[in-house]
Amino acid sequence: MNYSEEAKKLLESEASKIPIGPLTEKYPNLSIEDAYQIQLAGIDMKLSQGRKIIGKKIGLTSRGMQKLLGVNEPDYGHLLDDMLILEGDTLSRNDLIAPKVEGELAFVLKETLKGPGITIADVYRATYGILPSFEIVDSRVKDWKIKLADTISDNASSARLVLGSKMASIKDLDLKLIGMMFEKNGEMVSSGVGAEVWGNPAAAVAWLANKLSVFDIALEKGEIILAGAFTAAEKAEAGDIFTVSFYGLGSVSVKFI
Repeated sequence: MNYSEEAKKLLESEASKIPIGPLTEKYPNLSIEDAYQIQLAGIDMKLSQGRKIIGKKIGLTSRGMQKLLGVNEPDYGHLLDDMLILEGDTLSRNDLIAPKVEGELAFVLKETLKGPGITIADVYRATYGILPSFEIVDSRVKDWKIKLADTISDNASSARLVLGSKMASIKDLDLKLIGMMFEKNGEMVSSGVGAEVWGNPAAAVAWLANKLSVFDIALEKGEIILAGAFTAAEKAEAGDIFTVSFYGLGSVSVKFI
């Protein structure tokens, strides 16, 4: 298999907004290791085009989503500078294929974290602050007909992120118990607590630091780490307005046009 060729097809799909078929249909035995190599090949292509890595994201942190895809651990993807949407800016629905919105906590690192052996305590020590955030996921695979290897190859279905304007110290928050309320067009659609995210969002960040050590990749000082969704993702269409609020941390909103 040519990792770069498969990565190129995914990037072409992202640019054209024309989805492609699942890689796992073309390669029924596509391994998780192969999928990450495809993802990394795609990231290298974007970096060569002038993009910059601003962080990483963790996906599949909930037990329900893991069960759905038949896995027992999260996955990860890279966040690039062209994915960042400033709070208050609108997002064009036509820029994406089939977007969904998730409410998450964003960790901003003041120290580099590199596994193996990273603990929750290390994450607390290395975190400058926590922000409310949205992750907008999108699949370059038609109709979201994905298996784990498909979404990993596709940079964990990453598309955009929106950060709130209020940052809190991690020591002032109980990450396991912090509550989240998720609204769509003024109506609450879901709510959850931090324990839904791998037991503790900081545990998800520790997992990521240790997982990336296999590829000799670190969570770098200054990076933004999206720790995973509290609740199920919501589909987004033009005209939709989403707001997510975290107890003690404030809220963030995004509008699709």
